[in-house]
Amino acid sequence: MLFYLFVAAPFLIRIKYLFEVLQEAVERWKNVFFVFFFSVWQLIQIIFVYLQRSKSYSMNEILAKYLPMNAVMPCFELIREKNIYLKIVSERKTRHGDYRRLSSGQHLITMNATTNKYRFLITFVHEVAHLVAFETYGKRIKPHGAEWKYTFRQLMIPFIVPEVFPKQLLGVLQRHFRNPTASSDVDSALAIALKQYDAVSDLSFIYEIPIGSTFRTKDGRIFRKGQRRIKCYDCIELSTGRKYIFQPHAEVELIKS
Repeated sequence: MLFYLFVAAPFLIRIKYLFEVLQEAVERWKNVFFVFFFSVWQLIQIIFVYLQRSKSYSMNEILAKYLPMNAVMPCFELIREKNIYLKIVSERKTRHGDYRRLSSGQHLITMNATTNKYRFLITFVHEVAHLVAFETYGKRIKPHGAEWKYTFRQLMIPFIVPEVFPKQLLGVLQRHFRNPTASSDVDSALAIALKQYDAVSDLSFIYEIPIGSTFRTKDGRIFRKGQRRIKCYDCIELSTGRKYIFQPHAEVELIKS
């Protein structure tokens, strides 16, 4: 027995030595792998932060084209917080913007591209108010009911300040948001006030053109302007002879004789 132990001893010593070397190598490589993976993780985090910041900068640059400067960051925070996909499209005649919830759960707000930054801001908050009102009060509320009006008013309050809107608009906005309408176009005072910040066009308000003059609407029909009745104007469609009532702030193209 002692003979076998004597013979096996060198092998056992070598095995022990190899085991110790292997253990030391494992410890050494473990540290190397730890440092490597830690470095990779840090790199991934740096890339992620960079991409997030790049996305933020990109979104802010886009918003700065359409919003007053001091409204850019608050609107960006609304977009981020509410998971909004903002889509800006060519100007549509029937609406300034709209909101709908996608099947993915994301919220889509589609906005008309416009040079009027104040109109864009009001419309954007208008659509966000739909989102917030539906989340707060449920989907059965009226689109422009009391819940939406309250939400719209609360969201707009931080923006109705001289740092965002010019003084010429502040008074009109304060009156408008006592009872906001379904569209800024419905409020003649607000529509007229916002018009001065639109790009120059050949369109005029009904109240600006002379009585008896002919004009063309956006859908191509031709009318003759009649007398004013309280707030609106009676106008005759030339092709049918039918009488129509126009709001004073309706935009039309004056046909010069």
